[in-house]
Amino acid sequence: MVVEVPRWSNAKMEIATKDPLNPIKQDVKKGKLRYVANVFPYKGYIWNYGAIPQTWEDPGHNDEHTGCCGDNDPIDVCEIGSKVCARGEIIRVKVLGILAMIDEGETDWKVIAINVDDPDAANYNGINDVKRLKPGYLEATVDWFRRYKVPDGKPENQFSFNAEFKDKDFATDVIKSTHDYWRALVTKKTDGKGISCMNTTVSGSPYKCDPDAAKAIVDALPPPCESACTIPADVDKWFHHQKN
Repeated sequence: MVVEVPRWSNAKMEIATKDPLNPIKQDVKKGKLRYVANVFPYKGYIWNYGAIPQTWEDPGHNDEHTGCCGDNDPIDVCEIGSKVCARGEIIRVKVLGILAMIDEGETDWKVIAINVDDPDAANYNGINDVKRLKPGYLEATVDWFRRYKVPDGKPENQFSFNAEFKDKDFATDVIKSTHDYWRALVTKKTDGKGISCMNTTVSGSPYKCDPDAAKAIVDALPPPCESACTIPADVDKWFHHQKN
């Protein structure tokens, strides 16, 4: 898993799939940096949030489970361990289950996983262990994903399977299928329509480049923005949303 958003933070960071080498950047909406609101009682993201590399939810494929096409991004992961991870950190995770979210008509799978180095990782081997050991956490996860866009004037998100989590075997099958779509993308069997597939490691990929050329691209990027960035004053306010 590549960590895009550390738990409890608000900046909507994501892998920029159309930029060379796919750096992590903050999403921009209508010319403004994007933050998720604190939808009471949640503070920012309630897990370490990120993506599984070498996966792709193909927008040209209608998912048999959801009836909707993919969202054109790597598959998302919610890591539920005790450590707050750092942005850009790469961690090994144990897959526990998956949630089928429908985001503005697109399939947007959410894998539930735990860091294999978490002190309690051995106790988590499936989605039922999350229900047993972290009561209320999965319900909060559905509630968060349902409502997090409402402060931006968007409707509540919907879910397949009546918002029920599927087990780890189901999740693994979804991950494998999104890996196959990625493989077709990076070997130019599928048109990515603007996605940058530049890489330094994938044999058989026409987009493979020399590591020195990749390093030159990275070195030319501006430095990461951390403490120097000014967070808008309203980001830490609570948004109260009454359910219909």
